Amino acid sequence: MENQDILLFDGVCNLCNNSVNFIIDHDPKGHFKFAALQSDFGQKKLSELGYNTESFDSLVLLSNGKAYKKSSAALRIARRLNGLYPLLYIFMIIPPFIRHAVYDVIGKNRYKWWGKSDSCRMPTPELRSRFVEA
Repeated sequence: MENQDILLFDGVCNLCNNSVNFIIDHDPKGHFKFAALQSDFGQKKLSELGYNTESFDSLVLLSNGKAYKKSSAALRIARRLNGLYPLLYIFMIIPPFIRHAVYDVIGKNRYKWWGKSDSCRMPTPELRSRFVEA
């Protein structure tokens, strides 16, 4: 798992679950692993990082011993996907306070715009190895 990045995502957010599906579809080499923020693993990592374990306002990317949140995480993910998505990484030149402000607007409205599930995503047997359990 040391060469793989782990994406912690809001497991009840429909936008987040669709984003995980998108990443899986555009990550044929299986670079990314996933865990819901609400999972035992997600809660443990949030706690270790000193993040709020009850508020899930951002995805968290664990990569090479560092944690990235908000637009910084999203753009680092795009950089590893196939197709033209790595070109989105150019937006890293925009100051973080601007990028994160746009991310925050989407994050605050994600349940209203995309909905919310009653439970966290359960991976199919074929994808189970891509999800971190412990």
